[in-house]
Amino acid sequence: MSATDWYAHKSLENGVFWIQERFYESRNRANIWLIRGSHQDVVIDTGLGLRSLPEYINSKGLLGDYSKRKNPLLAIGTHVHFDHSGGLHQFQQVGVHKAEVDALANGDNFETVTWLSDREIVEDPAPGWRAREYRVKAVTPTHILQEGDVINLGDRQLTVLHMPGHSRGSICLHDRENKMLFSGDVAYDGSMIDWLPYSRISDYICSCERLVKMVDKEEIDQVMPGHYNTFGSKRLHRLASNYIASAGACHRASTCLVKSIASLALRASNSRSAC
Repeated sequence: MSATDWYAHKSLENGVFWIQERFYESRNRANIWLIRGSHQDVVIDTGLGLRSLPEYINSKGLLGDYSKRKNPLLAIGTHVHFDHSGGLHQFQQVGVHKAEVDALANGDNFETVTWLSDREIVEDPAPGWRAREYRVKAVTPTHILQEGDVINLGDRQLTVLHMPGHSRGSICLHDRENKMLFSGDVAYDGSMIDWLPYSRISDYICSCERLVKMVDKEEIDQVMPGHYNTFGSKRLHRLASNYIASAGACHRASTCLVKSIASLALRASNSRSAC
C-alpha cells in the first residue's frame, strides 16, 4: 500500500493540516498535525509509521513552496507512546521532551507502550505484515525539548509546556498568538489515561490545574488533541476540572492495580516481539 493511500488529511485554518491513518481503526489512532510556517514547518506526532509520512506530505503538496523554508521539516512527539512516535524515525529533525529522549533513542518498546493487534489494522500496509512484529524504531532526537522552549516557525511560535502525568515526558505546544493548544494525550475528549508504566496521578493533577488556569486567563480558544475531534476552551476546562475532582483515594487505588497489570502485560508482549 502506498503512503498516499494510507493517510488522509483535512485542511484547517491558519496553515494547519489534520492528518490521520485511514486503515488504523482503533481508539489509539492518533491525530497528526502539520503546521506551516514562513521559515519552519512542524509535524506534531507521527502515528504508527507503517507508511512514509514525509512521502505523503510531499506528494500532496502540503508544504507549499518548500524552497522558501530555512530549515527541514521538524517532527515533534508530544510523547513517545507508539501511536504518536512510530513515524519519528522517518524525519531528519526530531524533537521530544528530555525525559523521554533515552526511551526513543533506545527503541524502548516498554516505555513506548507498544501494543498493536491485527484487528486494528483493517488493510495490511504491506504483504505478509503482522502486528506482532511491529516495533517503534529507535531514533536519536536532534531537538531535546524542555519547559519554556520556543519553536520559531517564522510567522508563528510554539511554546513547549511540560505537562507530565499521562507519561513523564508529555508536552503540549501552545500557539499563544492564535490561542491554539496542541495537547497530545494530556487532554482529549475522552477518559484521561493515567495507568500506564510511567503515568503519575499527582503530576497529572498539576498539569490539569495548569490547564484550568490557562483557560481562566483566556490563553486558549481551541484545542487540537492527540485523539478524536478538536474542541474549545470550555470543554478543556471541564475535562481538566473533572479529572482533578475524581483523582481521590479510590481512583488512586484502582489505578495502581490496573497499572501493575498493564506493566506485566506490556513486558510479556514486548518480550515475545523481541524473540
